[in-house]
Amino acid sequence: MPDTGADVGGDLEAFRSEVRAWLDANFPDAFKRDPSRQAAMAAGLASDESHDAKAWRKAMGEKGWGTPTWPAEFGGGGLSRREARVLQEEMARIGARNPIGGMGVMMFGPTLIEYGTSELKAQHLPGIIKGEVRWCQGYSEPGSGSDLASLQTRAEDRGDHWLVNGSKIWTSGANLADRCFCLVRTDTTKKHEGISFLLIDMSAPGVEVRPIPLINGTSPFCETFFTDVKVPKDQLWGPLNGGWTIAKRLLQFERENISAGLGGGNIGQATPLPTVVEAARDYVGVDETGRLADSDLRRRITDHLLEARSFQLTVRRVADEAKSNQGPSAATSIMKYAGAKIAQERNELLVEAMGHQALGWDGEGYSPPEITALRTMLRSKGNSIEGGTSEINLNVVSKRVLGLPDPK
Repeated sequence: MPDTGADVGGDLEAFRSEVRAWLDANFPDAFKRDPSRQAAMAAGLASDESHDAKAWRKAMGEKGWGTPTWPAEFGGGGLSRREARVLQEEMARIGARNPIGGMGVMMFGPTLIEYGTSELKAQHLPGIIKGEVRWCQGYSEPGSGSDLASLQTRAEDRGDHWLVNGSKIWTSGANLADRCFCLVRTDTTKKHEGISFLLIDMSAPGVEVRPIPLINGTSPFCETFFTDVKVPKDQLWGPLNGGWTIAKRLLQFERENISAGLGGGNIGQATPLPTVVEAARDYVGVDETGRLADSDLRRRITDHLLEARSFQLTVRRVADEAKSNQGPSAATSIMKYAGAKIAQERNELLVEAMGHQALGWDGEGYSPPEITALRTMLRSKGNSIEGGTSEINLNVVSKRVLGLPDPK
């Protein structure tokens, strides 16, 4: 996320007092009493936005603290890194979640700040900052996944507008999105140099979205079809046929944010899950010395915890380096690969520790955390695919981090 605030000067303790007073006045009492209600909203599982959730989102959006380090001129918080850290600490202290998020915050907004014109920034950043506009990503296609640059969705210049035809797949949240940042082909004679970026209104005639059911019972991914969709000429983002450079930068922000989320445990769950250690203690039991009774499981959990802690510290270091060096680097591919692996191991260990109690899909005899553990484990299988497959991320590390030659 862009950091526009200086890290010098200012009274941090005075700012901390300001934050506490503001949170005390604006964070809904209902969320303090029932954290699961806030978690359900964060996971997007509540059918409608409650009055409390709407009020909390509006308060954070108007204050700009949902995007604390974004430019104040567009409504962002304009905070320094140290001030943003204080805000994060104070929100964590009372169990407050940031209600402003999604792909607009994670990927599109940071890249728009870096590559967008002043007109596009003024048009699109305020809606993201206030949490009023949801965005989805139009990248992968049925025949263009790992080889993204082979995409075939066409955008033809029709004078006063672009005419878009084609389809995208794995467009997360497209069924809920207001707009889409979409890669399109504007020159069929070139591969990478024939790709442009368009910003498409998802309510425009000719846009059709079909959710894809997943094995865990949810449908976060979608197929998206464009049939003679008209897009205003001023919604071209970046230079004509110059979208690939922006696309790569956006992927770095995506992988950085996915990595941070994967390393933070099972966040955003409407039903809180126990940690692996808690589950092992409660379901497997301990010996007379207080250690986990299953020595092999104990060893594997210890290895996992060491790896997860090292990963979290590395994510923090890489994030600090990214801020000081003007954005994320190819190192995000390392973190995305490692984060996916650790997240999958965590969820598999949790199900193993719970034993047969984690194998129920529904009905009596299984608690909500037990059912959630199984569904979360199944969902985590996609962690090594979304945001760039593990195989592609390893290729990026090989070429751009280690400088290894292409295989003969």
